[in-house]
Amino acid sequence: MNEEINNKKIYVERFDAYTRILHVMVVVSFLSLALTGMIIKFSGVGVFQYLSDLMGGYEVTGFIHRFAAIITFLYFFLHSSYLIKKARTREGGFFSLLKGENSLVPNKRDFIEFVQTMKWFLGMGPRPQYGRWTYWEKFDYFAVFWGIMVIGSSGLILWFPEFFTMLGIPGWFINVATIIHSDEALLAVGFIFTIHFFNTHFRPDKFPMDKVIFTGSVELDEFKEDRPREYEVLVKENKLDEKFVNAPNKTLLRAAGIFGFTALTIGLIIVVLIIYSMIFLYQ
Repeated sequence: MNEEINNKKIYVERFDAYTRILHVMVVVSFLSLALTGMIIKFSGVGVFQYLSDLMGGYEVTGFIHRFAAIITFLYFFLHSSYLIKKARTREGGFFSLLKGENSLVPNKRDFIEFVQTMKWFLGMGPRPQYGRWTYWEKFDYFAVFWGIMVIGSSGLILWFPEFFTMLGIPGWFINVATIIHSDEALLAVGFIFTIHFFNTHFRPDKFPMDKVIFTGSVELDEFKEDRPREYEVLVKENKLDEKFVNAPNKTLLRAAGIFGFTALTIGLIIVVLIIYSMIFLYQ
Protein backbone atom coordinates (compact mmCIF):
# COMPACT_ATOMS: atom_id res chain seq x y z
CA MET A 1 0.00 0.00 0.00
CA ASN A 2 1.84 3.10 -1.18
CA GLU A 3 1.62 6.66 0.04
CA GLU A 4 -0.32 7.82 -3.03
CA ILE A 5 -3.16 5.35 -2.32
CA ASN A 6 -3.18 6.14 1.41
CA ASN A 7 -3.67 9.87 0.68
CA LYS A 8 -6.72 9.29 -1.50
CA LYS A 9 -10.23 9.13 -0.11
CA ILE A 10 -10.70 5.41 -0.52
CA TYR A 11 -13.63 3.57 1.01
CA VAL A 12 -13.63 0.04 2.37
CA GLU A 13 -16.73 -2.15 2.41
CA ARG A 14 -17.86 -3.31 5.84
CA PHE A 15 -21.37 -4.57 5.04
CA ASP A 16 -22.84 -5.75 1.76
CA ALA A 17 -26.22 -4.56 0.46
CA TYR A 18 -28.04 -7.70 1.62
CA THR A 19 -26.85 -7.28 5.20
CA ARG A 20 -27.78 -3.60 5.23
CA ILE A 21 -31.29 -4.32 3.98
CA LEU A 22 -31.75 -6.95 6.67
CA HIS A 23 -30.58 -4.48 9.31
CA VAL A 24 -33.15 -1.95 8.13
CA MET A 25 -35.76 -4.68 8.57
CA VAL A 26 -34.41 -5.32 12.07
CA VAL A 27 -34.63 -1.64 12.97
CA VAL A 28 -38.16 -1.16 11.61
CA SER A 29 -39.54 -4.35 13.16
CA PHE A 30 -37.82 -3.82 16.52
CA LEU A 31 -38.95 -0.22 16.88
CA SER A 32 -42.51 -1.26 15.98
CA LEU A 33 -42.44 -4.18 18.43
CA ALA A 34 -40.89 -2.07 21.16
CA LEU A 35 -43.37 0.80 20.86
CA THR A 36 -46.52 -1.31 20.49
CA GLY A 37 -45.29 -3.84 23.06
CA MET A 38 -44.67 -1.16 25.69
CA ILE A 39 -48.07 0.39 24.92
CA ILE A 40 -49.68 -2.98 25.68
CA LYS A 41 -47.47 -3.74 28.70
CA PHE A 42 -48.05 -0.33 30.32
CA SER A 43 -51.68 0.01 29.27
CA GLY A 44 -52.55 1.45 32.67
CA VAL A 45 -50.31 4.49 32.15
CA GLY A 46 -51.94 7.54 30.57
CA VAL A 47 -49.16 8.41 28.13
CA PHE A 48 -49.23 4.93 26.59
CA GLN A 49 -53.02 5.01 26.45
CA TYR A 50 -52.70 8.26 24.51
CA LEU A 51 -50.20 6.70 22.10
CA SER A 52 -52.57 3.78 21.56
CA ASP A 53 -55.39 6.18 20.73
CA LEU A 54 -53.11 7.91 18.19
CA MET A 55 -52.56 4.54 16.52
CA GLY A 56 -56.28 3.82 16.37
CA GLY A 57 -56.79 1.87 19.59
CA TYR A 58 -55.42 -1.32 21.11
CA GLU A 59 -56.82 -3.48 18.32
CA VAL A 60 -54.70 -1.61 15.75
CA THR A 61 -51.75 -1.58 18.16
CA GLY A 62 -51.97 -5.36 18.46
CA PHE A 63 -52.18 -5.75 14.69
CA ILE A 64 -49.04 -3.63 14.17
CA HIS A 65 -47.27 -5.67 16.86
CA ARG A 66 -48.07 -8.96 15.15
CA PHE A 67 -47.18 -7.61 11.69
CA ALA A 68 -43.79 -6.49 13.02
CA ALA A 69 -43.35 -9.98 14.47
CA ILE A 70 -43.86 -11.43 10.97
CA ILE A 71 -41.10 -9.13 9.68
CA THR A 72 -38.88 -10.40 12.50
CA PHE A 73 -39.40 -14.03 11.55
CA LEU A 74 -38.87 -13.10 7.90
CA TYR A 75 -35.46 -11.47 8.41
CA PHE A 76 -34.46 -14.33 10.71
CA PHE A 77 -35.29 -16.80 7.92
CA LEU A 78 -33.49 -14.69 5.30
CA HIS A 79 -30.38 -14.37 7.44
CA SER A 80 -30.36 -18.09 8.27
CA SER A 81 -30.60 -18.85 4.53
CA TYR A 82 -27.72 -16.44 3.94
CA LEU A 83 -25.58 -18.30 6.49
CA ILE A 84 -26.41 -21.68 4.96
CA LYS A 85 -25.48 -20.41 1.49
CA LYS A 86 -22.24 -18.95 2.82
CA ALA A 87 -21.37 -22.21 4.60
CA ARG A 88 -21.91 -24.19 1.41
CA THR A 89 -19.55 -21.99 -0.59
CA ARG A 90 -16.77 -22.03 2.00
CA GLU A 91 -14.13 -24.64 2.48
CA GLY A 92 -14.93 -26.44 5.71
CA GLY A 93 -18.68 -25.93 5.39
CA PHE A 94 -20.68 -24.92 8.44
CA PHE A 95 -17.69 -25.25 10.79
CA SER A 96 -15.91 -22.51 8.84
CA LEU A 97 -18.42 -20.06 10.36
CA LEU A 98 -17.52 -21.11 13.91
CA LYS A 99 -13.83 -20.24 13.90
CA GLY A 100 -11.33 -17.95 12.29
CA GLU A 101 -10.70 -14.23 12.17
CA ASN A 102 -14.10 -13.40 10.63
CA SER A 103 -16.24 -15.67 12.81
CA LEU A 104 -18.96 -14.11 14.96
CA VAL A 105 -18.62 -16.87 17.54
CA PRO A 106 -17.05 -15.52 20.79
CA ASN A 107 -13.58 -16.80 21.62
CA LYS A 108 -10.71 -16.27 24.03
CA ARG A 109 -9.51 -13.17 22.20
CA ASP A 110 -12.85 -11.46 22.86
CA PHE A 111 -12.42 -11.88 26.61
CA ILE A 112 -8.89 -10.48 26.36
CA GLU A 113 -10.13 -7.50 24.31
CA PHE A 114 -12.92 -6.89 26.83
CA VAL A 115 -10.34 -6.59 29.63
CA GLN A 116 -8.14 -4.42 27.41
CA THR A 117 -11.11 -2.17 26.59
CA MET A 118 -11.90 -1.66 30.28
CA LYS A 119 -8.26 -0.70 30.90
CA TRP A 120 -8.40 1.64 27.91
CA PHE A 121 -11.53 3.33 29.25
CA LEU A 122 -9.74 3.90 32.56
CA GLY A 123 -6.56 5.18 30.91
CA MET A 124 -4.60 2.15 32.05
CA GLY A 125 -3.65 0.78 28.63
CA PRO A 126 -3.76 1.27 24.85
CA ARG A 127 -6.78 0.78 22.64
CA PRO A 128 -7.24 -2.90 21.68
CA GLN A 129 -6.36 -3.97 18.14
CA TYR A 130 -9.90 -4.88 17.10
CA GLY A 131 -10.49 -7.21 14.17
CA ARG A 132 -13.49 -7.80 11.94
CA TRP A 133 -15.85 -8.11 14.90
CA THR A 134 -15.61 -6.74 18.44
CA TYR A 135 -16.86 -8.56 21.52
CA TRP A 136 -19.86 -6.24 21.87
CA GLU A 137 -20.87 -6.78 18.23
CA LYS A 138 -20.78 -10.53 18.76
CA PHE A 139 -22.90 -10.15 21.88
CA ASP A 140 -25.44 -8.01 20.00
CA TYR A 141 -25.54 -10.54 17.18
CA PHE A 142 -26.34 -13.52 19.36
CA ALA A 143 -28.74 -11.45 21.45
CA VAL A 144 -30.97 -11.33 18.37
CA PHE A 145 -30.97 -15.12 18.15
CA TRP A 146 -31.73 -15.37 21.88
CA GLY A 147 -34.50 -12.79 21.62
CA ILE A 148 -36.19 -14.48 18.68
CA MET A 149 -35.95 -17.85 20.40
CA VAL A 150 -37.35 -16.69 23.77
CA ILE A 151 -39.50 -13.67 22.91
CA GLY A 152 -40.54 -15.05 19.53
CA SER A 153 -41.55 -18.49 20.77
CA SER A 154 -43.47 -17.12 23.77
CA GLY A 155 -45.13 -14.58 21.47
CA LEU A 156 -46.31 -17.33 19.15
CA ILE A 157 -47.82 -19.18 22.11
CA LEU A 158 -49.73 -16.03 23.10
CA TRP A 159 -50.78 -15.44 19.48
CA PHE A 160 -52.12 -18.99 18.99
CA PRO A 161 -52.92 -20.30 22.51
CA GLU A 162 -55.60 -22.75 21.34
CA PHE A 163 -53.24 -24.37 18.85
CA PHE A 164 -50.46 -24.88 21.36
CA THR A 165 -52.75 -26.20 24.09
CA MET A 166 -54.06 -28.72 21.54
CA LEU A 167 -50.45 -29.85 21.13
CA GLY A 168 -50.32 -30.67 24.84
CA ILE A 169 -49.03 -27.47 26.44
CA PRO A 170 -50.84 -27.04 29.80
CA GLY A 171 -53.03 -24.00 30.24
CA TRP A 172 -50.92 -22.56 33.06
CA PHE A 173 -47.98 -22.29 30.68
CA ILE A 174 -49.84 -19.55 28.78
CA ASN A 175 -49.50 -17.40 31.90
CA VAL A 176 -45.82 -18.27 32.12
CA ALA A 177 -45.37 -17.36 28.44
CA THR A 178 -47.01 -13.99 29.14
CA ILE A 179 -44.49 -13.20 31.87
CA ILE A 180 -41.53 -14.43 29.81
CA HIS A 181 -42.61 -12.50 26.72
CA SER A 182 -43.31 -9.28 28.59
CA ASP A 183 -40.27 -9.16 30.87
CA GLU A 184 -37.75 -10.46 28.33
CA ALA A 185 -39.02 -7.90 25.82
CA LEU A 186 -38.62 -5.11 28.39
CA LEU A 187 -35.05 -6.27 29.01
CA ALA A 188 -34.33 -6.34 25.27
CA VAL A 189 -35.75 -2.86 24.73
CA GLY A 190 -33.76 -1.45 27.65
CA PHE A 191 -30.56 -3.05 26.39
CA ILE A 192 -30.90 -2.02 22.74
CA PHE A 193 -31.82 1.59 23.47
CA THR A 194 -29.06 2.11 26.04
CA ILE A 195 -26.09 -0.29 25.80
CA HIS A 196 -26.34 -0.97 22.06
CA PHE A 197 -26.92 2.69 21.26
CA PHE A 198 -23.86 3.67 23.31
CA ASN A 199 -21.57 0.99 21.85
CA THR A 200 -22.64 1.73 18.30
CA HIS A 201 -23.44 5.44 18.13
CA PHE A 202 -22.70 7.34 21.33
CA ARG A 203 -19.03 6.44 21.73
CA PRO A 204 -16.92 9.63 21.55
CA ASP A 205 -15.30 8.56 18.27
CA LYS A 206 -18.69 7.84 16.62
CA PHE A 207 -21.02 10.38 18.23
CA PRO A 208 -23.70 11.28 17.29
CA MET A 209 -24.19 8.32 14.94
CA ASP A 210 -22.23 5.69 13.05
CA LYS A 211 -23.76 5.41 9.57
CA VAL A 212 -21.69 2.44 8.37
CA ILE A 213 -24.51 -0.10 8.80
CA PHE A 214 -26.61 2.00 6.41
CA THR A 215 -23.93 3.11 3.91
CA GLY A 216 -21.94 -0.13 4.13
CA SER A 217 -18.53 1.50 3.86
CA VAL A 218 -15.97 3.59 5.76
CA GLU A 219 -12.98 5.67 4.76
CA LEU A 220 -9.70 3.77 4.67
CA ASP A 221 -8.13 5.85 7.44
CA GLU A 222 -11.12 5.25 9.71
CA PHE A 223 -11.03 1.56 8.87
CA LYS A 224 -7.33 1.33 9.76
CA GLU A 225 -7.99 3.05 13.09
CA ASP A 226 -11.15 1.13 14.02
CA ARG A 227 -10.16 -2.34 12.78
CA PRO A 228 -6.35 -2.41 12.78
CA ARG A 229 -6.10 -6.19 13.04
CA GLU A 230 -8.52 -6.75 10.16
CA TYR A 231 -6.60 -4.21 8.09
CA GLU A 232 -3.31 -6.02 8.77
CA VAL A 233 -4.86 -9.39 7.84
CA LEU A 234 -6.24 -8.03 4.55
CA VAL A 235 -2.89 -6.44 3.66
CA LYS A 236 -1.01 -9.61 4.56
CA GLU A 237 -3.32 -11.74 2.41
CA ASN A 238 -3.32 -9.17 -0.43
CA LYS A 239 -7.11 -8.88 -0.22
CA LEU A 240 -7.48 -5.22 0.75
CA ASP A 241 -8.01 -4.09 -2.85
CA GLU A 242 -11.01 -6.44 -3.06
CA LYS A 243 -12.69 -4.43 -0.29
CA PHE A 244 -12.41 -1.06 -2.03
CA VAL A 245 -15.77 0.45 -3.05
CA ASN A 246 -17.09 3.77 -4.30
CA ALA A 247 -17.82 6.48 -1.78
CA PRO A 248 -21.48 6.55 -0.64
CA ASN A 249 -23.46 9.14 -2.57
CA LYS A 250 -25.04 12.18 -0.91
CA THR A 251 -28.57 10.81 -1.23
CA LEU A 252 -27.63 7.63 0.63
CA LEU A 253 -25.82 9.60 3.33
CA ARG A 254 -28.80 11.93 3.76
CA ALA A 255 -31.25 9.01 3.91
CA ALA A 256 -29.02 7.19 6.40
CA GLY A 257 -28.88 10.27 8.59
CA ILE A 258 -32.64 10.84 8.56
CA PHE A 259 -33.50 7.18 9.13
CA GLY A 260 -30.80 6.68 11.76
CA PHE A 261 -31.59 9.80 13.79
CA THR A 262 -35.31 9.00 13.63
CA ALA A 263 -34.65 5.52 15.01
CA LEU A 264 -32.35 6.89 17.72
CA THR A 265 -34.89 9.50 18.76
CA ILE A 266 -37.77 7.02 18.94
CA GLY A 267 -35.63 4.59 20.92
CA LEU A 268 -34.55 7.20 23.47
CA ILE A 269 -38.13 8.46 23.85
CA ILE A 270 -39.29 4.89 24.53
CA VAL A 271 -36.62 4.53 27.24
CA VAL A 272 -37.77 7.76 28.91
CA LEU A 273 -41.42 6.63 28.76
CA ILE A 274 -40.52 3.23 30.25
CA ILE A 275 -38.68 4.87 33.16
CA TYR A 276 -41.63 7.22 33.69
CA SER A 277 -44.08 4.32 33.62
CA MET A 278 -42.05 2.24 36.08
CA ILE A 279 -41.96 5.18 38.50
CA PHE A 280 -45.68 5.83 37.98
CA LEU A 281 -46.68 2.19 38.58
CA TYR A 282 -44.52 1.63 41.64
CA GLN A 283 -45.18 4.85 43.53
